[in-house]
Amino acid sequence: MSSAIVRLDGTVEAEVSEPPAERLLAGNPQLQVRNYFADSSQQFFAGRWSATRGKWRVRYTENELCVMTAGRVLIESERGERSVFVAGDAFVVPAGFAGTWEVLEDCAKIYAIFESRG
Repeated sequence: MSSAIVRLDGTVEAEVSEPPAERLLAGNPQLQVRNYFADSSQQFFAGRWSATRGKWRVRYTENELCVMTAGRVLIESERGERSVFVAGDAFVVPAGFAGTWEVLEDCAKIYAIFESRG
């Protein structure tokens, strides 16, 4: 494994997807992920993510640091707690969070994910 600094703006092919039909609540969102870094344990990842407008259910098994770089999203927990994030906002979604992601304006974020394997 290289010990070189990894930039999160190089040329990495985007993985394009959409939320699974059983989780989709509104719209036809298109998701793009560019994963620039994965550690040797496959527990830590970092990269860029973007999405078009839509709403879907989420259930996190990982901890994720998000830094919004564009757009506006509304994240709502199953308990009804609502948070709106825009470009420049940074937040953590902890493992165990369940609720919805709603992209109100096409958005983009930088992410760092840790998912414990044990």
